[in-house]
Amino acid sequence: MKKLNLAILAMFAGILYAQAQTPADTGTYKNRKLQLEEVNIVSSYYHQDGDHAAVTGGIGTQKLTDLSNSIQVTLSKYDTHDRKHTWNVELGIDHYSSASSDKIDPKTISSASAADTRFYPSVSWEMENKKGTTFGAGVSFSHEFDYQSIGANLLFAQKTRNKMGEFSLKLQTYQDNLKLIYPIELRTDGSGYGEHDDYATAGRKTYSGSISWSQIVNSRFQLMFLADVIYQSGYLGLPFHRVYFSDNSVHVEKLPDSRLKIPLGIRANYFLGDRVVLRGYYRYYHDNWNINAHTASLETSVKLSPFYSLTPFYRYTHQQGTKYFADYQAHTSADTYYTSNYDLSSFDSHFFGAGIRMIPPHGVFGLQHFNMLELRYGHYTQSSGLQSNIISLNLKFK
Repeated sequence: MKKLNLAILAMFAGILYAQAQTPADTGTYKNRKLQLEEVNIVSSYYHQDGDHAAVTGGIGTQKLTDLSNSIQVTLSKYDTHDRKHTWNVELGIDHYSSASSDKIDPKTISSASAADTRFYPSVSWEMENKKGTTFGAGVSFSHEFDYQSIGANLLFAQKTRNKMGEFSLKLQTYQDNLKLIYPIELRTDGSGYGEHDDYATAGRKTYSGSISWSQIVNSRFQLMFLADVIYQSGYLGLPFHRVYFSDNSVHVEKLPDSRLKIPLGIRANYFLGDRVVLRGYYRYYHDNWNINAHTASLETSVKLSPFYSLTPFYRYTHQQGTKYFADYQAHTSADTYYTSNYDLSSFDSHFFGAGIRMIPPHGVFGLQHFNMLELRYGHYTQSSGLQSNIISLNLKFK
């Protein structure tokens, strides 16, 4: 099935390229016709396992697999004022199967609990003028059985006069709606877990502002500073996450109805000669649920030849968990808020792996417009016992 999906996506990319390709620009002439810049196709397989599932109160299997496919098409043109307009159209489809979420109702096997498919298209537009000023906007949509999200964003960016630096501001919002699917033993109406049950719903709203400053320090060194402010309100837990109290009673996860997140980050790229590029990243995260986290990563791109490169990477995270978290049967009736979701606990994690990228001068496998192929593998471990593996394939057509 996965090979078939890739073949269909590749064929679709080829058709798009044939329809939109125009002759290359020459001199200072700006092409006024809409032309295809590139097509990116990404396919990945993810598998995880552990024994701290939130669905069963912090114990039990976390086994999950996810198959993901997405295609992104970038189109551009210049208008009569020499402003460049760029459109990005993306379509993604994920399909997962989860042993833990099937425990919502252990007596019934249904696509809503054991497996689900997420569908997420998005469209964005940007316009850059000759002074280096960029305006942009975008919309997105995501749908699965119990969750639906509509997103929108606005973008402003300004380059410095010498084009060595750029400031950007992005505003985003997500308006989400989720079905309140409770664990079977906590349903007051005694209903089963059929596909046509009428579940109550709850809303969740997210608003964020992101600012960044990028600077080319010299021909070898580039820096970027990032800061975000994210505010969420509404139903911020999940209704099928159980919490077991010390008296052995079972409850639904309960968390505050608002959350303020503030991540701060810095990226740095250093070109160590012609063959090696070092990419470093650090982020500090804080929110008003008392979660604090530090993340540091390093990726190295090593050219094996002018057209092939190896990209090993490593990422480390240390998180101090929320005060609302406690293990299985550790909460008491005195707690106002409670969760046994280990994503909100204290942990250390390591993510490492490598990729190989091919950019042959005459195209991958001799196909002229098949510009790039990258294969990446990553292994993730968490001090809670969670482990996962991901392998992804990225194809680029230009």
